[in-house]
Amino acid sequence: MKKTFQMENLDCANCAAKMETAIQKIDGVTACSVNFFAQKIMIEADDAVFDAVLKKAIKAVHKVDSDCDILV
Repeated sequence: MKKTFQMENLDCANCAAKMETAIQKIDGVTACSVNFFAQKIMIEADDAVFDAVLKKAIKAVHKVDSDCDILV
């Protein structure tokens, strides 16, 4: 399953790159892309684990920038 979400308060391209790298390391993630200019994130993972992956991705985003959110 591949889903794209809007992001809020993503402040810099460097943070976006760090988030992308961290999320790609999560078990079950097959692809991830964070677009700083569009303020969007695309996450691709197996349907069976997508909800768990999304929760871990939100935590990873907060770890890089506590003010940034994935709007689900």
